[in-house]
Amino acid sequence: MTRSLLLASLLATAAFAATSAHAAGDKEAGRLKTYTCHGCHGVPGYKNAYPNYHVPRIAGQNFEYLVTALKGYQTGDRSHPTMRAQGESLSAQDIEDIAAYLAGLTP
Repeated sequence: MTRSLLLASLLATAAFAATSAHAAGDKEAGRLKTYTCHGCHGVPGYKNAYPNYHVPRIAGQNFEYLVTALKGYQTGDRSHPTMRAQGESLSAQDIEDIAAYLAGLTP
């Protein structure tokens, strides 16, 4: 019985840690840091005028996905010249703050 309680406690702790992963980001700081994001991601219809391409919706996106994507642009693993330039200027804390803010928005 003790082993079962210990295992259940460990599993509950791991589940809690996984669901509160974006607690590391500061949503208010992220709100302030997303001002440049609105230039493309805030365009009505989510299309950029030039060059003409679809701009993905990022409001309400999954926290971990946003962190992974921004780090990918930062390192060059994801290719997009504008996003690469944006990513290179971000610290790890900036990325977490931005992801926390965007993940908390309603799409």
